[in-house]
Amino acid sequence: SHFSVKKGAAALGIGTDSVILIRCDERGKMIPSDLERRIVEAKQKGFVPFLVSATAGTTVYGAFDPLIAIADICKKYKIWMHVDGAWGGGLLMSRKHKWKLNGIERANSVTWNPHKMMGVPLQCSALLVREEGLMQSCNQMHASYLFQQDKHYDLSYDTGDKALQCGRHVDVFKLWLMWRAKGTTGFEAQIDKCLELAEYLYNKIKNREGYEMVFDGKPQHTNVCFWYIPPSLRGMEDSEERTSRLMKVAPVIKARMMEYGTTMVSYQPLGDKVNFFRMVISNPAATHQDIDFLIDEIERLGQDL
Repeated sequence: SHFSVKKGAAALGIGTDSVILIRCDERGKMIPSDLERRIVEAKQKGFVPFLVSATAGTTVYGAFDPLIAIADICKKYKIWMHVDGAWGGGLLMSRKHKWKLNGIERANSVTWNPHKMMGVPLQCSALLVREEGLMQSCNQMHASYLFQQDKHYDLSYDTGDKALQCGRHVDVFKLWLMWRAKGTTGFEAQIDKCLELAEYLYNKIKNREGYEMVFDGKPQHTNVCFWYIPPSLRGMEDSEERTSRLMKVAPVIKARMMEYGTTMVSYQPLGDKVNFFRMVISNPAATHQDIDFLIDEIERLGQDL
């Protein structure tokens, strides 16, 4: 899950210890049986589990949690189901890929960032809640000097009393404007293209000498996670020394990329896995030639490591 879940617990005052982590499988998806086990465990200790935060498109692996199974568990134990679809929510625009979000319609709330997958200018974030009027009933302070009830227009346009913030930009206007220009089919085309490019990269490197995938199988989103293995480490037995040297490869190549100004790819460790590249494709202007260049550039900059 995103670090903002713990940050939110700290801001609420319930403390980060109130956030219970659930096990994931090797692809980064939440394991429903472990979720149910931890809910029962918490209840037995006298705690009150009140929210499950599922993720549709995780930051590193681009994983989609099994939302239908999670929704069933939330219904069983009467727990609020939130889906963090900030990164993966845009797939709803794609007829080819929206199945990955099956079950999201059962959520009580959903986070969605059109400024990510859909390319809307920063910032454009949405929090969608199922229950009409809920945001107002939670946040309304009846400030009569700002939100008069006798105005001669629809009071629903007074958004300041529905959120934690008062004055703010109308983020959704950017999405509306772009939607008018591109249309749903336009968004669908750009999303499908980004996922096709990610699959192209995966297919190019999965059996290529000098590359190792972080997990088996085609990526679910546009996140392609891999190690580049320089010639000096190829054929070397798995050992502490190999792991230690491999950990330094991605940061050095990244630094060289930035110095040359040729391309930008992020890297990170995760769990027991040392630094690996995480190529995320979200620019529909990219081409197969750009992907080919990326592969060649990694090899050019990492040959001597």
